[in-house]
Amino acid sequence: MIYKAQIFNTRRLTLVRLTAFACLAFCGAAVQAQGTYPDHPVTMVVPFSAGGGTDVAARMLANKLTQKWGQSVVVDNKAGAGGIIGADFVARAKPDGYTLLIGNVGTQAINPSLYPKLPYDNDTAFTPISLVAELPIVLLTHPGFPAKNVQELIAMAKAQPGKITYASSGAGNSTHLAAEFFQAATGVKLLHVPYKGGGPATADLLAGTVDLQFTSVLETSASVKAGRLRALAVTSAQRTAALPDVPTLAEAGLRGAESGSWIALLGPKSMPPQMVSRIAADVQSVMGTAEMKQALVAQGATAIGTGPDALKKTLADDSKRYGDVIRQLGLKATN
Repeated sequence: MIYKAQIFNTRRLTLVRLTAFACLAFCGAAVQAQGTYPDHPVTMVVPFSAGGGTDVAARMLANKLTQKWGQSVVVDNKAGAGGIIGADFVARAKPDGYTLLIGNVGTQAINPSLYPKLPYDNDTAFTPISLVAELPIVLLTHPGFPAKNVQELIAMAKAQPGKITYASSGAGNSTHLAAEFFQAATGVKLLHVPYKGGGPATADLLAGTVDLQFTSVLETSASVKAGRLRALAVTSAQRTAALPDVPTLAEAGLRGAESGSWIALLGPKSMPPQMVSRIAADVQSVMGTAEMKQALVAQGATAIGTGPDALKKTLADDSKRYGDVIRQLGLKATN
């Protein structure tokens, strides 16, 4: 019996030593991998077509991270289903930092409430890394529209409930919901005219077919500066440097109607915390440069660059806020 016990204890000690050795080897390899990250190209998935606001900002970030890391950061556009296809691709990727997602307010805060079913659990499928930029939304009219400011618009809309039309790039997206926040804060009733994209919506506003549009500054600042469209207000809490003379809704006398769009960097779930911190710090460094700030302002965006905690709070706050209005309106998208 003593002999058997000695054998058992010896085997147990050996097993403990082997386990400890394996753990040290694994941990050492992980630390070494993170220390040399990245040692081969990184893919940054944009879940939309090339040329849009999210894609433009992503390519600017990818270019700067390529320079900083000495490894290529390749933008891969995987468009479709309101950003779900690209997001799902990243959700299924290895959490090694070599496949990242450029998500936005639509993919991360609106889609979970808008779509009856997603192929991933949005609350757990991704690792938040950093906010990248804000894409302010602006309230526009055709130059021939009678209202010259927000208060005149509100007075007109109250006198003609349901008669003033506004275009959006699709039911349930951030530009549509910006208009819903505006109506809720003012008590007015506007007529929604949804389009399949921001381009057609803006084209009809330029033609005077519709009266108003809530859309991104990035896509329309050139038309505003050229006088082809009139900007009444931006829906963000602060003025945007791209349109410095345009007041916020709060400055125009309207409280509680703030809204906006943003883009952020995320990875698959279970990314190592040290790697997340490293990437977030590098994003902050890049977005904090004067060159990047000026380049984004020229595109109608605002550079941010924050850590994971700030992004987590933004995700939680916006998911609740947009989710509440989507449920109140009974909006549903089809997969």
